[in-house]
Amino acid sequence: MVARALMFQGTGSDVGKSLLVAGLCRALVRRGLRVLPFKPQNMSNNAAVAGEGFEIGRAQALQARACRVEATVDMNPVLLKPQSDVGAQLIVQGRIAGNYDARAYQAIKGDLMPRVLDSFDRLCGDSEMVLVEGAGSASEINLRDGDIANMGFAMETGTPVVLIGDIDRGGVIASIAGTHALLPEAEKALLKGYIVNKFRGDPSLFDNAIHMLAERTGLPCFGIVPYLSAARDLPAEDGLALEAAAVKYNQGAIRIAVPQLRHIANFDDLDPLKAEPDVSVTMVPPGKALPGDADLVILPGTKTTIPAMAHFRDQGWDIDLLAHYRRGGHVFGLCGGYQMLGRTIADPEGLEGPAGKIDGLGLLDIDTVITAHKTLSPIAGEACDGLGVFSGYEMHMGRTTGPGTANPFLIVDGRSDGAIADSGAVAGCYVHGLFAADAFRHQFLNRIRVREARLANFTAHVDKALDEIAGELEASLDMNALMETAATPEIRR
Repeated sequence: MVARALMFQGTGSDVGKSLLVAGLCRALVRRGLRVLPFKPQNMSNNAAVAGEGFEIGRAQALQARACRVEATVDMNPVLLKPQSDVGAQLIVQGRIAGNYDARAYQAIKGDLMPRVLDSFDRLCGDSEMVLVEGAGSASEINLRDGDIANMGFAMETGTPVVLIGDIDRGGVIASIAGTHALLPEAEKALLKGYIVNKFRGDPSLFDNAIHMLAERTGLPCFGIVPYLSAARDLPAEDGLALEAAAVKYNQGAIRIAVPQLRHIANFDDLDPLKAEPDVSVTMVPPGKALPGDADLVILPGTKTTIPAMAHFRDQGWDIDLLAHYRRGGHVFGLCGGYQMLGRTIADPEGLEGPAGKIDGLGLLDIDTVITAHKTLSPIAGEACDGLGVFSGYEMHMGRTTGPGTANPFLIVDGRSDGAIADSGAVAGCYVHGLFAADAFRHQFLNRIRVREARLANFTAHVDKALDEIAGELEASLDMNALMETAATPEIRR
C-alpha cells in the first residue's frame, strides 16, 4: 500500500490546523479510506503514550482516534516539551533525546530529518492517505534553515500544501497573501490553495476577497469553514487554548478550580469533567486568587514541578489552597500536582531545571525525587475506596515515597499508586486519563456532591464531536478537490 499525502500549514499558530486535520481524518474514514495523521514536529506539553515507553503529541493521538486507529510513535516523530521560557525537552520517535535551548535546537533540528522521513515512510506504507500537519507558520523564513516542520518537510517529500488562515483573529487576507509572497518560487509551487477557518456569519461576504486573493496569489479557495462549536468538546492542543477568564458557575453545580500552573501539562485530563452537565471548571490564571467557593481544587500536571511549586507560592495560591482545605474543600493532584501536594520535591540532577529541593504543600505525607528514568505506559486498574475501575497512562519523571503511600489512591497490576488523606478530602496520583473512565468519574464526583445529571459516556461524547466536525467540513469544503490535490510522496534519501 502506497499512500498519497496532503499537508496543511498555517499562516500562524493556533489557526485550527490540528482540529481541521482531525475532522478531515474522520471525514475520509467515513468515506472508507485508510487514513493516518502525521506531524513532523510538535511543541506541546500535552502528550500521549503511544505504546509501551513512547510518547507523542496529544493532538496526533486525537487525530489517530479520528482515524479509528491506535496512535503510534511515527505519527509525531519530533516532540518539544517546553520546560523554560527558552528551552525544551526533545523527544525523538517517542524517546527523550535531551534538553535544548532554542538556539541549540535550531542548530541540530536539520539532523532530525532522516528520523522524520523514516516515520513518514512507514505511515505511507500502511495507508491510502496521510494528512500532514505543519507547525506554527509556513512563513517563518527566519527559521527556514534546517526546517523539518513546514516547507522544509514539504520540499523534502514533494508533498502538496494547503494553507489555513484564521479569519476570527482578523487579517486573514494579509496573512494568506503575505505567506505566499514570502516564500521562494520553488516553495510557492507546492501551495495548492487555502482554507479560511473560523468564519462567523454569511460566507458569501468573503466572495470578493476570494477573487482578490486569486489575483495576487493564483491560489484557489478550497472552502470557508464556519466556527465549529463542537470543537469545545475536543481536547485543546496547547496552552494558547486555556481559558484565561473564570467560568461562571452553574447554579447547583460542582465547582472545580484549577490553577494554571507554570508549564502546565496534560490539561486535557480535565476535559471529561468539563463535559459533565453539573460541573463547572474554572481555569485560574496567574495573578488571580483561587475562588473561595470551589468544592474541589485540582492541581494538574506540569513539566517542571519545582519551578511550578515556586510559582504557585509566588501567586499566593498556597495560602488560598490551605484556606480552601480548612473550609472543608476537596483537593486532588495529578502527576506533577500530586508531587506538589507532598512534603518535599527534590531534583538533585537538575533534570527539569536548576538542581535543588523545595518544600511542597504538605497535604500528603510523601516526598518526591525527580529521576532520569521516565515512566511511559498505558495502564488499567481499580481505584481504592470503591471508586471503580479505570484505564489511563503514566507519564512522569520521579519516584514518590513516604508514609502516605501506605494509603494508596489506586491499585495498578497489584501495586499501589498515589495517596489519600483525611478520608479522601486530599488525594493524588500519577495516572493521567482517569476522569475519562465514566464509572470512576461519577463515583469521584458523587463523593463531593450527590448528583442527578451526568454524562453517560465520554468516549461517545468525543466521537460525536468528531463526527459533527467531519460533517461540517464535508458541507463547507470542496472535499473532492482537496483529495485530488494530494500526491504520492517522493522522499529524497
